[in-house]
Amino acid sequence: MATFLLVPGGGSDPSYWRILVSELADRSHRGIPIDLPCEDDDADLTAYAAAVAAQTPADADRPIVVAHSFGGFTAPLACPLVDASMLVFASAMIPRPGERPEQWWAATGTAQAQREAAASQAYDPDDFDALFYNGVAPDVVAEQIERRQSDTPATQIWPGSALPDVDTRFVLFRDDRFFPESFMRRVVADRLGVEPDVIGGGHMAMLSHAGEFADHLDGLT
Repeated sequence: MATFLLVPGGGSDPSYWRILVSELADRSHRGIPIDLPCEDDDADLTAYAAAVAAQTPADADRPIVVAHSFGGFTAPLACPLVDASMLVFASAMIPRPGERPEQWWAATGTAQAQREAAASQAYDPDDFDALFYNGVAPDVVAEQIERRQSDTPATQIWPGSALPDVDTRFVLFRDDRFFPESFMRRVVADRLGVEPDVIGGGHMAMLSHAGEFADHLDGLT
């Protein structure tokens, strides 16, 4: 049995991992949805990493840390705290030392990539649901809990000196509109220098393609 620490994106309630947690359990693994202090204006990324460590079960033997979206800034900081065996970026933002998370968008050209993808596929890039929840059933979208995301962790320089020295993978979601595939491939090549693995689903693939996502994670163990 592997333990997966599931680090959420910005303003996300940990409950959005629930379907993936169930699928992992069906494969004899344990998924731990991490609750980050996203609404606390006094909490920075160091506090977020500490929250991951505090919620890691005592019997977790070298867990696998899975980061989604904005969680990509927290997970690398948490890896040494939990003695992680692997770091998995899942359609996640990859940090760079000396850069503030709020600078990531312009540095990577995210907005232009989103506009270009929307134009080529004929959807509205300003429609949040179309961008973020594409492929997720409407009733599942309606169940999602949205939380306020403090600006604090985005405005401070990422505190890591480098990405952790641990086996690191990237899972790209094929139908992601928030971080389109061609854009994400370029970012991964630039910041990680690896070939990403690809599975189905949009940005919230843990809600629309949880079985495929769980199969992929299972294959990493």
